[in-house]
Amino acid sequence: MASMSFAAAAQPFLKRAVQAIPNPSFIFFNHKFNPSLSFTSSGFIIFPYYKFSIGICHLAQAVRGETEVLLKGAGERGSIEEVKHIIEMAKRASIRREVLHTDFLTPPVLKESMMVIEKLEDVTASVQGGYPEAERCRLSVGHPEALTTDPDIVAALSISGNFGFQPCSHGDFLGSILGTGIVRDKLGDILLQGEKGAHVLVVPELVDFLTMSLEKVGKVPVTCKKMPLIALEYEPPRIKSFKTVEASMRLDAIASAGFKISRSKLVGLISNGDVRVNWVTVSKNNTTLKSGDMISVSGKGRLKIGEVNETRKGKFAVELIQFL
Repeated sequence: MASMSFAAAAQPFLKRAVQAIPNPSFIFFNHKFNPSLSFTSSGFIIFPYYKFSIGICHLAQAVRGETEVLLKGAGERGSIEEVKHIIEMAKRASIRREVLHTDFLTPPVLKESMMVIEKLEDVTASVQGGYPEAERCRLSVGHPEALTTDPDIVAALSISGNFGFQPCSHGDFLGSILGTGIVRDKLGDILLQGEKGAHVLVVPELVDFLTMSLEKVGKVPVTCKKMPLIALEYEPPRIKSFKTVEASMRLDAIASAGFKISRSKLVGLISNGDVRVNWVTVSKNNTTLKSGDMISVSGKGRLKIGEVNETRKGKFAVELIQFL
């Protein structure tokens, strides 16, 4: 009796195994694939899944290509990658009929993301920052049939202590919170409450951690408790406007005048990564600014560029709005 190869002997069992599958087909983005089973002369199994896998690869390339087209002309270079991730997340949520959430986004990233999402079919979005005037917000994206109400994705904390003799700034609260080990993207706005402390917006999953971990802000012992969003106390930020005349709209010229520090010191702060324009860290002191740009320096606060007019001598008269 001639010896039978293992592959030849296994053929009947493999065929019965495939036939035992209730419905040997797959649905992929409204395309149905029916696998068939065949054997080579050597007895190896051939599934026509290679066409299926190639289709996935082509689809992924198409999605990436479409995203690149949608992002063409995005305003802030530093936010393009983050916006790209959000758009791909939105498409994924729509396809799977689910709802996905971002962390807290800066205003430029949120603005660019919403502009692109408006162009997508079968994607809806919900923006939440905890209160109507929120600057940092979370974005929920999904299919319209899945995202029918605003998800509960923002929580509020009350940080209280005796700040009457040791006032603390926005930076003091932010630094102390980040000192517990969490990242900035998990925090929303910080609303200062004067001598009483501050109200802070966070992702809900960090509420318990912060109430147990945050013990001091600066040198002031504090108590951290969860509070309802409806109890948030918000007052518009105090501002002071003044004007400066500069030879150019370079970052080092405008920021040194606005924060009243020397250009050499400002260049050092830029090199250390302590200077941001529109919430994006900058590395070049000759970055050109324009009306509406927001400049922030660690430990110094924030400035917004208001109206800009060119003088007869070719210089720039710049209105600077300082947040107190």
